[in-house]
Amino acid sequence: MSKTQTTIRLEESDYKEAREILNFIGMSYSQAVNMFNRMIVLNKGLPFEAKIPNDKTVAAMKEALELEGEYVTLDDLKREHEAVSN
Repeated sequence: MSKTQTTIRLEESDYKEAREILNFIGMSYSQAVNMFNRMIVLNKGLPFEAKIPNDKTVAAMKEALELEGEYVTLDDLKREHEAVSN
């Protein structure tokens, strides 16, 4: 299967965080984009629902943005992974 090159514009901070997360799970950004693209083809659309969130979801999103309640950071996940791996 032949490949094509494309250019996309992303928020820099999101891109960097996504790359870090993907690296943590052993996947390159390019592999993830190819997987997402393939899922669009297989699903003949987005591989998830894209709709306006309900009030409960909006409240959860606001809570996440305000960092209220319990949350886990990427560093927390890395430490936990390292502890389990050792």
